[in-house]
Amino acid sequence: MLHMAIYPSPVGRLTLAAQDGALIGLWLEGQKHFAESLPADPPATGTTPVLEAAAGWLNRYFDGQRPSPCELPLRPAGSSFRQALWSALCEVPYGEVTTYGALAREVALRMHRPGMPGQAVGGAIGHNPILIIIPCHRVIAANRSLTGYAGGLPVKLQLLQLEGVDTSRLRSS
Repeated sequence: MLHMAIYPSPVGRLTLAAQDGALIGLWLEGQKHFAESLPADPPATGTTPVLEAAAGWLNRYFDGQRPSPCELPLRPAGSSFRQALWSALCEVPYGEVTTYGALAREVALRMHRPGMPGQAVGGAIGHNPILIIIPCHRVIAANRSLTGYAGGLPVKLQLLQLEGVDTSRLRSS
């Protein structure tokens, strides 16, 4: 059964979705691809342990603590490629950034492929259904520009600053 909750955050209103004991979505109101992976079932009312745990995780995150994505049962819907990419994103440490190219190399290695197109990586990152917890905001371009974020570049910058990333040398694209 699908359950949903609203979380008022410092970056805007977040919609959380859980199903069968796992978090399946976390979207910023108005973001690109908002709730596109949700099943057609209408959500049930009331909270669930996973929604409460996700809200607690977000409370700690926005308080400047360093919760890990692996603390929550995550089940984003996507292809095996997207699953591998989102898994790699969960390993990008709090307060650090990586590049699309580095992620492409990591996912290619995990999938036993000789390479991975950067556009495919960018597209999969852009369709991340669990923003913030699966930290796609930690990905920047090789030239240090803040390219793309489904929640908008100002939110991406705000999240990086919250994590203590030195954003003075990052460029807006």
